[in-house]
Amino acid sequence: MVSFKDQGLTYAYILLYITLSSGQIFFNKWVLSSKQINFPYPLALTLLHMVFSSVLCFLLTRVLKIMKVEEGMTLDIYFTSVVPIGAMFAMTLWLGNTAYLYISVAFAQMLKAIMPVAVFILGVAAGLEIMSCRMFFIMSVISFGVLVASYGEINVNWVGVIYQMGGVVGEALRLIFMEIFVKKKGLRLNPISVMYYVSPCSALCLLIPWIFLEKPKMDASGTWNFPPLVLLLNSLCTFALNLSVFLVISHTSALTIRVAGVVKDWVVVLLSALLFADTRLTAINLFGYAVAIGGVVAYNNYKLKKEASRWPCHRFLKNWFHDRKRKCTFPAKGAGFAAMAKKKTNWLQRKEQQEEFNSYTSN
Repeated sequence: MVSFKDQGLTYAYILLYITLSSGQIFFNKWVLSSKQINFPYPLALTLLHMVFSSVLCFLLTRVLKIMKVEEGMTLDIYFTSVVPIGAMFAMTLWLGNTAYLYISVAFAQMLKAIMPVAVFILGVAAGLEIMSCRMFFIMSVISFGVLVASYGEINVNWVGVIYQMGGVVGEALRLIFMEIFVKKKGLRLNPISVMYYVSPCSALCLLIPWIFLEKPKMDASGTWNFPPLVLLLNSLCTFALNLSVFLVISHTSALTIRVAGVVKDWVVVLLSALLFADTRLTAINLFGYAVAIGGVVAYNNYKLKKEASRWPCHRFLKNWFHDRKRKCTFPAKGAGFAAMAKKKTNWLQRKEQQEEFNSYTSN
């Protein structure tokens, strides 16, 4: 039985995640659009986040050894799996942060609700998902809600919309690559290990376009007189957000992150109307977003039920297999069943790791 203290600690971690996730979005928007900060360089800001994350991960895992990095990474796995994931992660953060220069935070969050549709379509194309009438209906509801929310937007900037949708596609590709990575490679990595391996790769992917796209603009503006403490604090908050994801998953589950993410989205949409002058919510905005979020909840519920329908069998097989393993013997007539039990147990472990992978985010 879970104690009251443990429950309170779990809720504290969830509240910390929602606070950091919402606050980081507002922080990024303020840094990029504030005339006082004068740092309208989303590519440079994202690059700074990745470099900061790479350095801190190295210090925490290799120097101070406070946290453990899962072993088993090879050059083949890194270049065939981690590099594509890092590239898509860099693309997602870069385009998503750039969108804040053109559209409001609330509208950006509304557009992000289309994410399950992008993931599902790419999953079907990659052979990871199967089209069904129910899923088609759920995807249609989400798409309809996003379209209505977009129609209700007063100040639509299509450049910002394109940037945000590009970020959505990049995130969907990242999740697809992660699923393929887990299924084919079978490597188990916690979110800290993901940060350790992915952040340097993402930083390198961002460095090249920064040199050609933003560095000339920064040089032309004169002396690099940017507030270092603000940028350092912004990077630290990003790293703290990633750690909060690790804490929530380790104390609850990846599903909790998804549910907390829905709450966070509403918090961001409503608070942005109070914090930023460029945000004006309308009834059509809120209605469309509510429909889209309803579709997202239905999507998560459908995926949960689909997996839960297999769990009783998996629990039995997992317990049976470990019991037999302790006895160090399998009856000859049960050899086939033992092999099946081991196969099912490995599948369950991969699914659990896949959920952790899909929950890792920096936004």
